[in-house]
Amino acid sequence: MTTPSAPAAWWNRRSLHSRLALLVAGTVALALVAFAAASWIAVRELQEHRIKAQLSADAQAIAQAPGQWAAARPERPAPGFPGAGRPGRGPHRGELGPRWQIVDGSGTVISSPDNPLPVTARGRAAASGQTRRHPVQERVSIGGSHYQMLTFPLNGGGAVQVAISEDDSRRTLTVLALLLAAGCVIGIAAAALAGRAVARTGLLPVERLTSAVEDVAATTDLTRPIEVTGEDEVARLGRSVNTMLAAIDSSRQAQRALVEDAGHELRTPLTSIRTNVELLLAVERQPELAHRLPPEDRAKLLSDLDAQVRELATLTTELVELAREETTREEPEPVELSDVVTAAINRVRIRAPGLTFDADLSPVTVTGRPGELERMVVNVLDNAAKWSPPGGAVTTTLTGDGTLTVSDTGPGIAEDDLPHVFDRFYRATAARSMPGSGLGLAIVAQTAAQHGGTVTAGPNRPRGTTVTISLPADS
Repeated sequence: MTTPSAPAAWWNRRSLHSRLALLVAGTVALALVAFAAASWIAVRELQEHRIKAQLSADAQAIAQAPGQWAAARPERPAPGFPGAGRPGRGPHRGELGPRWQIVDGSGTVISSPDNPLPVTARGRAAASGQTRRHPVQERVSIGGSHYQMLTFPLNGGGAVQVAISEDDSRRTLTVLALLLAAGCVIGIAAAALAGRAVARTGLLPVERLTSAVEDVAATTDLTRPIEVTGEDEVARLGRSVNTMLAAIDSSRQAQRALVEDAGHELRTPLTSIRTNVELLLAVERQPELAHRLPPEDRAKLLSDLDAQVRELATLTTELVELAREETTREEPEPVELSDVVTAAINRVRIRAPGLTFDADLSPVTVTGRPGELERMVVNVLDNAAKWSPPGGAVTTTLTGDGTLTVSDTGPGIAEDDLPHVFDRFYRATAARSMPGSGLGLAIVAQTAAQHGGTVTAGPNRPRGTTVTISLPADS
């Protein structure tokens, strides 16, 4: 057996209520974190796009008239001073980036307001025309502050450099990150509370169902169904539990009836056996009373004992057959029913040598348990042989659709008895003087039902009884 990991073991120890609450909170937390991350990235991209657009616009404005901007020489506040974000006003009176300068083809600054910008190797290459007049944007550090700087090549050599501080953008992103983090924490806390509420509300029907099932288990009262409302999955589970309880109750009642009937049926042969054995023992203990039990009576008494023991053994076997659990039965398999019927006829023919057994069997395959099917057919044939007169005939017919009929030429079954011939321990008035337990045809009916078939009994004209068994044939 594989040992679960520590997280899996921890998760398995949690109740369903806790698992559902954690799943809800976790799902909301993931959604909030993903939304916060996407929002922060989107704002950062917008900030970078804004800076890039402003740098490009300012550089192009200066590049259109670099000589005029170089002659303007506006005064500039020191970096970090309020208003430093507003550039000097040149001939176009447009607001440019906070810092700018003009460099020649060698990278030497030829015009700049206060605090010139650093000329990097990439900027010098752009001014000299080595980058095919493509602008170069890069990040530089000036006095501990971070700037985005754009080097824009000029026609005829040189370049305009414009820089904008990133500090404001970074502060904005930092504040946004803090706000989003606080929102995530609050949202996750709210999701946890909501998850508990959802779990409590969603699992309330399950808790009610659990309580009802536990009450049934404690009281063993299978007759009181569980209250079910709605059409959801829990209601379906409740109806399934009610169906299971009804099946268990039916099985228990059938078991109780079987035990009671068996006890009643076993009491008669046991009482007779006990009486006869006590009589024999009394004679053995008091030899002077032996004349009261002549040898012919003694032989008859022993013969009765033998018949009663045989009847008791047959009854016990049939009771075991009726009470057999599914786990001890054969596995269903394709069975050639004509072979099963032939084997059953051969068995019964040995026990009833004075009868004629006629058979007209068509090949047909059914899915079933061979041993049980043969037992079923033997019981029908035994019943027919028992009621047939000496020299009579038992006719067996099997058709290709799985219909088996067994007919005898006996006295037949009274109309009042026909509805009950397949009941357990039922014996018609005419049958009570003959040996039997009243279980043979009950086993036939049970076996037919377990194989998806039916069994009926009716008159055989002009005399006798016909038992018909219909089993589903394999296609």
